[in-house]
Amino acid sequence: MSSISSVVRFLARWRPALYVLVPLGLYLGGWHTEVLGRTQQALLATGLYRPHLPASAPAVAPVPADFNLPLRTLDGRLTTLAELRGRVILLNIWATWCPPCVAEMPSLQRLHNNLRPHDNIALVLLSVDENVARAQRFAARRGFTMPIYTLAGPVPAVYHAPAIPTTFIIAPNGTIVTRHEGMGDYDTPEVLAYLRRLAATR
Repeated sequence: MSSISSVVRFLARWRPALYVLVPLGLYLGGWHTEVLGRTQQALLATGLYRPHLPASAPAVAPVPADFNLPLRTLDGRLTTLAELRGRVILLNIWATWCPPCVAEMPSLQRLHNNLRPHDNIALVLLSVDENVARAQRFAARRGFTMPIYTLAGPVPAVYHAPAIPTTFIIAPNGTIVTRHEGMGDYDTPEVLAYLRRLAATR
């Protein structure tokens, strides 16, 4: 009992310092993104962060997509978004250092797992990490099998966003019909049904 009392007194005495030292230790150890990401995953589970989807497909006043977005696969192959033209494209812009991005990645992986080959839907997870190897290690450590790319050139203006993650959904006719800024839960029947409904409009 005395040892517990000693711990309580120690924590009470050093509490102000711990408020600084614990976050600093997480940051210096490279764990802050992981810890915050896990915390935000719990928020996603509440259902409060579902992306806004138009009631019908396609949405009104769509914006033309730019298919010249330069991409590099994690194994080094150069390509562009044009390779996927004619399909529904869910383009998610993220980074390994972004906690909300880390939080939503498992839901995107589950969405990928639920897609069928004939759904005509493509996921493009675009990492904006400057260090390509970091994105490669992140994907390997998490066991992600969804298509992850890195930038191979400048981002076209239509995909500029004030923050990440930002997700764009591009219809088969080449227009951006949905844009969602911030983290979202994409592993829902509503999202899958919306994407399949869009794919049927081609």
